[in-house]
Amino acid sequence: MKPIKNFIHHLNLNKVFLLMVLPGALWFLFFSYIPMFGAVIAFKDYRIGRDGFLASLMQSEWVGFKNFEYLFSTNDAYIITRNTILYNVVFIILGLVCAVAMAIILSEIVNKRLAKVYQTGMFLPHFLSWVIVGYFTFSFLSVDKGVLNQFLVWIGQDPVSWYSESKYWPYILVFLNLWKGIGYSSVVYLAAIVGIDKTYYEAAMIDGANKWQQIRHITIPSISTLMTILTLLAVGRIFYADFGLFYQIPRDSGPLYSVTNVIDTYVYRGLKVTGDISMSTAAGLYQSFVGFILVMTSNWIVRKFNKENALF
Repeated sequence: MKPIKNFIHHLNLNKVFLLMVLPGALWFLFFSYIPMFGAVIAFKDYRIGRDGFLASLMQSEWVGFKNFEYLFSTNDAYIITRNTILYNVVFIILGLVCAVAMAIILSEIVNKRLAKVYQTGMFLPHFLSWVIVGYFTFSFLSVDKGVLNQFLVWIGQDPVSWYSESKYWPYILVFLNLWKGIGYSSVVYLAAIVGIDKTYYEAAMIDGANKWQQIRHITIPSISTLMTILTLLAVGRIFYADFGLFYQIPRDSGPLYSVTNVIDTYVYRGLKVTGDISMSTAAGLYQSFVGFILVMTSNWIVRKFNKENALF
């Protein structure tokens, strides 16, 4: 009985804090943990029936790994896997560098009101949906009325059929991803930089350190733990692609599939055409499993060098 009494005592002591985390805990319970039971669909030939989800699930035929075989037996398996991984690697590296650089620049602006204006302007694209950004992009890249093509004609160049030329799109997608996400990412690093003890910089200035030396030896080491943790979390989603970026921005253009088709868009198109829920569930389970392995491996590597920077 004593352990139970101790447990109840701790609940009473921390009831205010537990109530604060309750909404978040319920969100994870209903949208992250309970849906995990649906992962069994990946191993069944699931067919929706009139008797409801559970009855249909129990009546569906068990097919083992056939859904995974279908996912990887297609000729597009290499392309979608390559695109998903390479794009995310570029997003992680450039996103980290640009977000940290922008946070440092904002922290060095003397006029704080002006810094807030810049920060707000950078943060605004994060709230725009990819559908809206897709229309903005189309206004620039449209063959007939696009701003870029009109400019090319004005300087005597031939217009470019942007939605048929795949060679330009890796750069367009990387640029738009950075433009939309850098403001949100930099806020986290900016908050960490603001929390650094100012006496470190005062001591460095007394020793004759210039601004670059202060950034190199004080700012970056002080936020290195946060950089490592966020990078580890990003590595865990390296097999997930931003569906809106790769579907809405290229406007589902067939000639661009070689550079814009990723796992998420491929599964969506397959589900839309065939209605195969089992195959899409298999793809989602595959992404989650690989992401878990990558997080555990990356965390293990980080612990070998510095335990304080690891997630756990």
